[in-house]
Amino acid sequence: MATIALAALDGMLHFEFAMACEVFAHDPSGRADPWYDLVVCAAGPVGAGRFRIDPDDGLDRLARADIVIVPAVADIDAPLPAGLLDAVRGAHHAGARLVSLCTGAFVLAAAGVLDGLRATTHWAHTAELAVRFPRVRVDPDVLYVDNGTVLASAGKAAAIDLCLHLIRRDHGSTVANAVARRLVVPPHRSGGQAQFVNTPVPARDDHRFGELFPWVMRRLDQPLTVEDLAKQANMSSRNLARHFHAVTGTTPLQWLTGQRLRRAQELLENTEDSVELIARASGLGTATTLRRHFHRAVGVPPDTYRRTFRGA
Repeated sequence: MATIALAALDGMLHFEFAMACEVFAHDPSGRADPWYDLVVCAAGPVGAGRFRIDPDDGLDRLARADIVIVPAVADIDAPLPAGLLDAVRGAHHAGARLVSLCTGAFVLAAAGVLDGLRATTHWAHTAELAVRFPRVRVDPDVLYVDNGTVLASAGKAAAIDLCLHLIRRDHGSTVANAVARRLVVPPHRSGGQAQFVNTPVPARDDHRFGELFPWVMRRLDQPLTVEDLAKQANMSSRNLARHFHAVTGTTPLQWLTGQRLRRAQELLENTEDSVELIARASGLGTATTLRRHFHRAVGVPPDTYRRTFRGA
């Protein structure tokens, strides 16, 4: 059972803190065994908005955790407790995975653990993060960043995206999808923060893609092309690409490939089908093509992924 230390501090935003408690305190899916052991850690009682939190343990507990989550801070200009920064550094040196939610990235950056790494935070604060910590490679568009042992999410709902990503890494897509359904959120959102910064695209485009996406999902085993998607959406390929990027933050081909890979993950976890059969069922054609895309996107070959998550 992996231990998650949730680092609480005065002035943190209660949404991200409460969300992490909701996701990790117990298994919302009822399908993972063992789940996580969540421990709230702080130097003493802390306040989050209108709420007061009494911690389970002190900050020294961070160094003995497998995962340390730092929720968002309300005021990025407020001084950070030296004890918290020392505890974060100690956890990092001990080999814990460090996770920041929203403006929690300012805590990880101040502790020096983001130096030389990609990171993100709420789009309203990415410029300040980049100016204040020039050694951090700030990506203002993505919903979250995974550097392996150091992860960071953008604002608010993107924290849920990152928590689901953690569950997917540890327990597989089937469990992560079940948790997402329990939380009534999508298991994975394509695109980045850019789609939320400006005024959303007109509703007619959302409605058109709302019909297109289910149509594609029913045909993932077929050799669909961007031209097929454009025809179904009653658009030219050029217009489809332009509107698609505005809605999802990615290209039609990248989105389609991502859906095929997620279908392949589900089949690897829940069936005994060969990689060749799964390649055809997910629309990736051949086992060679599946292995190439899968290793690039997931980081391991399909067979290794199956051995890891088939039992889960």
